Amino acid sequence: MHRFPLSQIGLSRNLKLSQLLTFDRVIETGSILRAANDLGLTQPAVTKVIQELESSLGGVLFERSNRGVIPTDLGRVVGRRVKSLLAEFRHMTDELDHFRFGTAGHVMVGTLISASAHLLPMAITRLKARSPDVLVTVREGPTAQLFPSLATGELDIVVGRLPEVELPIADAFPLTHHPLFDDAMTIVVGSSHALAREPIGSLRELADRPWILPTMESPLRLSVERMFREAGLALPTDLVESLSVLTNLGLLIESPRVAVMPRVAATQFVRAGLLRVLDIPESGSFGTVGYSVRSNKELSPACEAFVACLREVAGASAEG
Repeated sequence: MHRFPLSQIGLSRNLKLSQLLTFDRVIETGSILRAANDLGLTQPAVTKVIQELESSLGGVLFERSNRGVIPTDLGRVVGRRVKSLLAEFRHMTDELDHFRFGTAGHVMVGTLISASAHLLPMAITRLKARSPDVLVTVREGPTAQLFPSLATGELDIVVGRLPEVELPIADAFPLTHHPLFDDAMTIVVGSSHALAREPIGSLRELADRPWILPTMESPLRLSVERMFREAGLALPTDLVESLSVLTNLGLLIESPRVAVMPRVAATQFVRAGLLRVLDIPESGSFGTVGYSVRSNKELSPACEAFVACLREVAGASAEG
């Protein structure tokens, strides 16, 4: 029989789910007051919970700053474990609800720019048509934010451009990456601007134009910088850095900027009359679009159904 140390048994008995939820909200907001407002508690009540946790764990969890509170080294260690515990609790709740009541579950999806315009909406539409009771929550962000959340179980799956195997982020976490299709990188402009009507045939003709580029932490940024470098060009000086599809689309519609976009996503906006794809031979490959999941965790039935929808939509996109 496996025996737990007495200190471990005492600690597990002292910790309560409500305390962990409160601690996690303080971590997320960086503020005792904001955490209290989010949880519908008073500020002294949240402070008391943190003090109780510090007493149980034998150390200080937060330090005060001019902007609120920041976790100590101990706080960061506990924070990672708490996120994993809360994620496992969510998974257990979903499985129990599915077993007891036949409910369909909850899928937490992280998405990158390469998936949020076409692949993800189409896959969610298919999933909801088949299982309308499945709750789908979508969080958009760069790889550097989404992969840590996937590793701790805050997310069930991340959909988008897969990082190149040589990049550190590709194997920094215990994740498995599944390719769906290879996409081309297109250069786009707003269809209502004069630039869309000019006969532009090379990247050099666009070098002095205002651009929208992926943010520095995005693996796609390396591909774009390589595109300019191989064309013998410096990066444009008039830049907006953004991974937001909605923001980028708005900028392209309202101003004569140039942007890069995966072909599958761009095609959707071209059909809607919003963008024009420029025929630039240097644009090259966008990369592999796919999904990432935790290597050490089985997918829930709801997430498996979502993956099936992703594969169906990806197959149709690749053929198109």
